[in-house]
Amino acid sequence: MKYLAIDYGKKRTGLAVADDQTRIALPLEVIETSSDTERIRRIAEAIEDQGVDALVLGLPLNMDGSEGPASKGARQFSKRLAEAVGLTVHFVDERLTSHEAESVLRETGLSGRKTKTRRDAVAAAVILRDFLQKEAGK
Repeated sequence: MKYLAIDYGKKRTGLAVADDQTRIALPLEVIETSSDTERIRRIAEAIEDQGVDALVLGLPLNMDGSEGPASKGARQFSKRLAEAVGLTVHFVDERLTSHEAESVLRETGLSGRKTKTRRDAVAAAVILRDFLQKEAGK
């Protein structure tokens, strides 16, 4: 099964892909738009291009594990996306994934600007890695 992970954001949304055989999550792209309609269109293109079977969406929980406005926004987006593309959406706790992505990118030696433009796709890869690890443990 092939998965597309989504690090949803109001301005930038990162995408990553992996399959359940190799379990290697690879950053794909960052969609820069404030329009959910355009974001869904671009995700649908990625789904078709990559032959994706299911989606994994990062759920931005508060540090205490509760859901706040960002989580509610992500859930609303996931409903619109699922209706548009007809795929199952799995949720993964994304606390600290952006921080981990920034650490990974700093280790590569990229400049601050290049790091910022790739961070969301790397965060999506972290989300997908976490999902695949949990699925493998089941």
